[in-house]
Amino acid sequence: MQENHDNCLIDQRSTRLVLEHITNKWSILILTVLCTEPCRFNELRRRLDGITHKALADALKRLERNGLVHRQVLSTYPVSVEYTITPLAQSLQQPFVALANWAKEFGPAVAAAQAEYDRTHAEENKCASQVEA
Repeated sequence: MQENHDNCLIDQRSTRLVLEHITNKWSILILTVLCTEPCRFNELRRRLDGITHKALADALKRLERNGLVHRQVLSTYPVSVEYTITPLAQSLQQPFVALANWAKEFGPAVAAAQAEYDRTHAEENKCASQVEA
């Protein structure tokens, strides 16, 4: 098992491009929302606080191109579009849940590390400014 793990980490050329497409902030959040239910564009936008219209449209196109999202035009008036995850994207649900659980569990530790880093570097910057003066 360890050998497979090591090979995965070493073989970055074959995984880098795929990981770039699925691990950016918006892609993960979009897929997480779609894991629970199909959504229309504006519903996705409301649920993803802070995403712009362009960023959502671009991310959905990228996810559709990569076979992770299915776009269906609904015959309603006015015409609307609904997005669902594909079976390929459903295979990401377990890793995404694990990542979300990790973030929930270790988020406070990350925040504490950031605060410590900022405090330490603020003191360093203060000392450097005093030396220059």
